[in-house]
Amino acid sequence: MDEEIQAIMKNDTWELTSLPKGHKAIGVKWVYKAKKNAKGEIERYKARLVAKGYSQRAGIDYDEVFGRKNDVLIVCLYVDDLIFTGNNPDMFEEFKKAMTREFEMTDIGLMAYYLGVEVKQQEDGIFISQEGYAKEILKRFKMDNRKPINTPVECGIKLSKYDGEEKVDPTLYKSLVGSLRYLTCTRPDILYATGLISRYMENPTTTHMKAAKRILRYLKGTINYGLFYSTTNDYKLVGYSDSDWSGDVDDRKSTIGFVFFMGDTAFTWMSKKQPIVTLSTCEAEYVAATACVCHAVWLRNLLKVGMTQEDPTKICVDNKSAMALAKNPVFHDRSKHIDTRYHYIRECISRNDVQVEYVKSQDQIADIFTKPLKHEDFIRLRSFTE
Repeated sequence: MDEEIQAIMKNDTWELTSLPKGHKAIGVKWVYKAKKNAKGEIERYKARLVAKGYSQRAGIDYDEVFGRKNDVLIVCLYVDDLIFTGNNPDMFEEFKKAMTREFEMTDIGLMAYYLGVEVKQQEDGIFISQEGYAKEILKRFKMDNRKPINTPVECGIKLSKYDGEEKVDPTLYKSLVGSLRYLTCTRPDILYATGLISRYMENPTTTHMKAAKRILRYLKGTINYGLFYSTTNDYKLVGYSDSDWSGDVDDRKSTIGFVFFMGDTAFTWMSKKQPIVTLSTCEAEYVAATACVCHAVWLRNLLKVGMTQEDPTKICVDNKSAMALAKNPVFHDRSKHIDTRYHYIRECISRNDVQVEYVKSQDQIADIFTKPLKHEDFIRLRSFTE
């Protein structure tokens, strides 16, 4: 604690100020943490003084971009840990010198471990995983000696809030779900299963806990899985969008999912329930495609900093009716029930930002984010995201 206070004073990273208007007090507390390395060994103990307060300004504290011609330097900061990358090594040295002049910092070289994510940098690419974290979860929930299983969710399973089974400890269940949530940073293959069990955190039953522990048994057999980002000259942004229809037996809402690729490996993905009840498979797929397109537009704007994306972004869907609805600017009966905000996809198509293309159902990679699959289908689609 003394070291933390001394560092704050030395680096001059504080200022005495009045409370914001309308606030009687702002919570300040000490947070203690044991920092570990990739092997799970404790490197050092830390104490942080944390104050709760929000005064960020758009364009100043976030969404601000600094360029030097065609050179790019991207810095990611989490409390007092930071990583950076870019396309000009000279800028790396400049940045390190500038930071060292202002703050007391330690340069630990190429990133190998950051916030529980293990990084292996090789000549042909970068492999990221959370193997150590996964082992820690298995041990914490006493599943490290259980028999592995080949899929994270049983094919065709239908979970419900009202299954009539015996209740389980919600605190333990929430802890398990939260742990699995963080693991989806590098494990898109468990995203759907984790999202499914997340729906029952308030009143979990033995059925829900069994489904959660199945994910752990799946992890046991795939403990060293992760994502490998290989070097490539083809950096076109491509997205896949999919939806089930009325998959939730309690409220009949559909689950939507999408995944984006740059090169051969997935780099961003999503799986969640739709906010509305859709009346047909066409409508469910159309709403899912719109969510995918919104993310595509955001990615295109983000990627303008480091690269050009002049061609429209290809979005692959496996429903021809939804495609026809997206490309048709004329309002007709099939879309009269759909909220107007979901017609944003038509505007993006007309601006040539995105291009919706048909893909066969068996080639729809986003299937892995929307429904329980048979073993062979799951393994085949999982191979695309690794």
